Amino acid sequence: MSVIEAVHADHGATFRDLDGRRVVEEYGRSERTHRAVRNVAGVIEMGYDVREVTGPERVTAVDSVVTADVPESDGEGCYGLVLESGRIVAEATVYNAAAGDRLLVFLPPGRGPVLDDALAGKGVESTDVTADLAVFGVHGASATEKIASVLSTGGGAPEPAHAFMRGSMGDEGVTVIASDAPTGEEGYEVVCAVEEAERVFDTLVNRGLNATPFGYRTWESLTLEAGTPLFDTELAGHEPGVLDGGDTNGQRLLGLTCEGVPERGAAVQKAGEEIGRVTRAVASPTLGEPIAFALADGEPDAVLTDDGEVPASHAALPFVEGSQRSGRCPR
Repeated sequence: MSVIEAVHADHGATFRDLDGRRVVEEYGRSERTHRAVRNVAGVIEMGYDVREVTGPERVTAVDSVVTADVPESDGEGCYGLVLESGRIVAEATVYNAAAGDRLLVFLPPGRGPVLDDALAGKGVESTDVTADLAVFGVHGASATEKIASVLSTGGGAPEPAHAFMRGSMGDEGVTVIASDAPTGEEGYEVVCAVEEAERVFDTLVNRGLNATPFGYRTWESLTLEAGTPLFDTELAGHEPGVLDGGDTNGQRLLGLTCEGVPERGAAVQKAGEEIGRVTRAVASPTLGEPIAFALADGEPDAVLTDDGEVPASHAALPFVEGSQRSGRCPR
């Protein structure tokens, strides 16, 4: 569950279950919130599973199970995928906290056991520390200014993507991580102890440059505009090839514009034949028109909606050019 659910409720939040984690759905006025985050800055509590990996072979072990080179230096990180039989079973962001002789791994909700199983027999210990830590995302065109206005480090905000630094916000110790811009804007993640989460959230929302609290509904619309695939909707169970040219069935992840917002799973067509399915769609608050992700084999010309078949066309990603390009946007 959220570590500060009562605080979110006081802000008018509604909630949803995300693979066993209770997260904020929205605070109301979702389109207005979306624009506020994109234009200035917003704060979201992330529902990660978090694992601490220890042991002398921790870098080698984790490197062997993710599709990225795990860094060996303190203060660095990477983003990769965990595969099983060639298909994606988790995404993982790995941080080398060598000062504490450990790696911290952030995974989608409910995916922690996937990493535990993958590391079994590799001479390391994978410990569930999800209940010990709170993680807040800070995203928006002014996210760097927001972080700088409340972080006491003497060294500015961390860079490049996945680098992190330790500091404080008020009397609370925090670690600030540079994101790979999944919303298409400047972005950071702020990690703190659970017992300090309420005070850190208050600082992020109300002190220095103000920031708008937002939930997963806005997260999904922002990341779709930025062309960022999400684990549950675009990645889970698929081959990595869908992101860079096509899988063994010829399917690849495409951006679509269409007349009407299709449901997830709606058929994507070409010349009357089904060539794929919609994975996520939204009426874009920034563009004022429907946009969608689809996994398809070929160039679509239509998609099925509740109003029947409507025209659709392949769109270049990202849909919206923000202050930064998402590091996960298919190229």
